Amino acid sequence: MNSIKGPVEPGAIENKSFAIIDSEVPEPRPFSGNEWLIVRRMIHTSADFELLSLVEFHPDAIREGIQTLLNGCLIITDTEMARMGITSRRMELLGCSVECYMNEKNVIERAGKDGITRASAAVDYALPKLNGSIFVVGNAPTALMALIDRLRDEKSRPALIVGMPVGFVNAAESKDLLIEQTDIPFISIRGRKGGSPLAATVVNQLAEIALELKAKR
Repeated sequence: MNSIKGPVEPGAIENKSFAIIDSEVPEPRPFSGNEWLIVRRMIHTSADFELLSLVEFHPDAIREGIQTLLNGCLIITDTEMARMGITSRRMELLGCSVECYMNEKNVIERAGKDGITRASAAVDYALPKLNGSIFVVGNAPTALMALIDRLRDEKSRPALIVGMPVGFVNAAESKDLLIEQTDIPFISIRGRKGGSPLAATVVNQLAEIALELKAKR
């Protein structure tokens, strides 16, 4: 039985959870190194071991994500939930900022005028800030589809896309488009699963790795 008796520190619970995940996914695992640290934390967040067969990494995703965070980047999210899920303490230590434009006046007005989702309008609002950013999509397939479409024509581009919209309408399809392109590094999940908590978890784990590297310098 994997329970811990009596009062325990939150860190002890997390470490025990990671140990349980490690024991239930013995080596050789489908992921190793930093990729495993990210997938393990995603499993910790969701208790979903099916992620082992669904998570996709661009070959440059880990390197670009860590270096971008160490550079003190802007992180743009598609929802306030994803923004709030990214730990401010980690971001402050790295000199990063996290922004979501869903509630910007111009975004709301543009969405109403053009009959598009606010998530899609927010992508256009973010275009001038894309260069060197991390763009996080945890909820809205329309945001991810708009982002991929705009990147075909725009010179500005994010350093990394964490693309994990969840749902039944265009969620899987939007992630397929992301995974099929090879120009921009990404971390994604095939199929319908995803969500803002998982997307935020990916950024948090990348930040943990970046902070460990920073401490060693």
